[in-house]
Amino acid sequence: MLIPVVEDGLERLLRDTLPLPEDAGDVSFDPPSSAWSAQVNRLTVNLFLYQVGRSAQPSRGPQARPGAGGVVERRFALPMVDLAYLVSAWAGSPRDEHSLLGDVLTRLLAYQVLPSEHLARPPSSPVQLSLVTDERNRPRELWSTLGGALKASFTLTVTVAADAYDWEEAAPLVTQVVPATSRWGAP
Repeated sequence: MLIPVVEDGLERLLRDTLPLPEDAGDVSFDPPSSAWSAQVNRLTVNLFLYQVGRSAQPSRGPQARPGAGGVVERRFALPMVDLAYLVSAWAGSPRDEHSLLGDVLTRLLAYQVLPSEHLARPPSSPVQLSLVTDERNRPRELWSTLGGALKASFTLTVTVAADAYDWEEAAPLVTQVVPATSRWGAP
């Protein structure tokens, strides 16, 4: 559920802030291959997820919450995950594409965190947004691998905690320590 929640949130953010209503254009998460691009016939913002990996950010600490019947629940520290998207714009001409890409860029730069009102279900941590230079997967190489022509684009990295662990009943709190007695009755 993590990736679909993030992608729905990104689409809602872009549709609300560009604005890009559904009848005016598309937000796509498909690989922008030459076959895909041949079918694009209207304004389209493409966010292609090309890499998923553990983030360099530390795990989100262990958590506790009140559970049913007053029992405390806990879960282990959640690992942080990076989702790398190649962001591009598709329109009738390069000038229109650059204009749309510039609008997308400025909208995403305005947010360090994806606003919660754009998320259908809040994840376990804020959804952090950042524009990065990807030295391992250079956009030029990605476009070549996808079989498409080199296109203006940028890399958006989304960092969020992965719900890797379920909540479980926590052990009861220790309120006192009673010394053990030996076999002979002395402490």
